[in-house]
Amino acid sequence: MCTAVTYQNGHFYFGRTLDYEVHYGESVVFTPRRFPLPYRHLPESRGHFAMLGMAHVAKGYPLYYDAMNEHGLAMAGLNFVGFAAFGKPQANKDNVAVFEFIPWVLGQCEDLQQAKSLLGRLNLTDDAFSDALPSASLHWIIADRTGAVTVEATADGLHIYDNPLGVLTNSPTFPEHLFHLNDFMQLSAEEPENRFCPTLDLRQYSRGMGAIGLPGDLSSRSRFVRAAFGKLNSVSGESEAESVHQFFHILGTVAQIRGCCRLSDGSYEVTQYTSCCDTDAGVYYYTTYENSRIVGVDMHREDLDGRDLVSYPLLKAEPFLIQNEIQS
Repeated sequence: MCTAVTYQNGHFYFGRTLDYEVHYGESVVFTPRRFPLPYRHLPESRGHFAMLGMAHVAKGYPLYYDAMNEHGLAMAGLNFVGFAAFGKPQANKDNVAVFEFIPWVLGQCEDLQQAKSLLGRLNLTDDAFSDALPSASLHWIIADRTGAVTVEATADGLHIYDNPLGVLTNSPTFPEHLFHLNDFMQLSAEEPENRFCPTLDLRQYSRGMGAIGLPGDLSSRSRFVRAAFGKLNSVSGESEAESVHQFFHILGTVAQIRGCCRLSDGSYEVTQYTSCCDTDAGVYYYTTYENSRIVGVDMHREDLDGRDLVSYPLLKAEPFLIQNEIQS
């Protein structure tokens, strides 16, 4: 399970949690403009926009989970199990395998408008990357500072939905998530009023009671509501540090704690990593379950015109700082 959000506070920020019981050796991967990007059903691209994000590199190919490109367009794929449906190549379509979708979009689109135009001919195929890596059941959020869309391929076809919240979790479909918000229109960051029975002396006994009813469970429907409430009520200072910290706090409201989501095989789902892309500065920030220190990788410190992938293994452990430790 995963949660993705956008956040605009001077710069435009985009990121997600990746919640799963295992990790696949993912790292922060920079793909320069001249790195060859082969496609299963389309011509290979040897000249494209540079991109930076989280990926598992298999056979020299970046299998991106989420990324941004050099122009500030960002994209993430989230689990959509039970609803996603991908087929075979179709005539007169841009046939793109699921694992190619993120680099295909980010490699050629400068902004969301271009991405929306590109999607008009899209057909997502079920090609597996390899026998060991079958096609994943995903849907996607694509965003820049002008807005966001959700892309879902289901049994009744491909759907591109405007996403006015800039929030995405997992199943069910995006329209169902939006409809579910009707149940929470009464929530507020303000102090509540006694509308239940004015003749009774009903009093506020705690701060935060305007948000009573905000779901606290770990389901995708509840995380969608919680992430939207946190984002829409967020107040942050305007510096880069304040904005980035605020972004991680927003996603912290939906983080998975080991032990709280036990799977049938006895394993536990946890938030393997949380990301935050500053799409204006080209910096990819992340934390991991074992390391809450914010770590960044700067796209513009790399050779944008290079030919080779650059991979940064995740820093998964950070020693405690004992502030009053006696130095020898």
